[in-house]
Amino acid sequence: MNNIILINGPNLNLLGKREQSQYGSISFDELKSKCLEHSKKIGVNIDFFQSNLEGEIVGKIQESIKSFDGIIINAAGYTHTSVSIRDALNIFKKPKIELHISNIYKREEFRQKSLISDVVTGIICGLGSDGYILAINAMQELLKYEN
Repeated sequence: MNNIILINGPNLNLLGKREQSQYGSISFDELKSKCLEHSKKIGVNIDFFQSNLEGEIVGKIQESIKSFDGIIINAAGYTHTSVSIRDALNIFKKPKIELHISNIYKREEFRQKSLISDVVTGIICGLGSDGYILAINAMQELLKYEN
């Protein structure tokens, strides 16, 4: 059974309370439950992690090298600013999926540049919270080719 970590960046803990026009009405806890339930159903072990702190996210990526087969990351605002998260992801030599609830390419100009896109295997954006389920499914498919 594959082990996947789903890393969430700053302010995602406020889903359901913030900018529902961009992020929908699902709460972070509801999203987490939905992902855990789906992963169980398809036979994938998933660990859900969220932090508002860049260093904690970098540390989690580094720890994941030993214990996870793949990373799904919604780096949120750090997508556009964090060289440190990019560098940590680059060191993780297993499949990685960049995930965004909104379509970053239809947002403000500063959000249209991702510092992590060139070091991940694939990108899912603009499909709302359903993108999380799609990312889990995509990661499961990617890992079939790794094993």
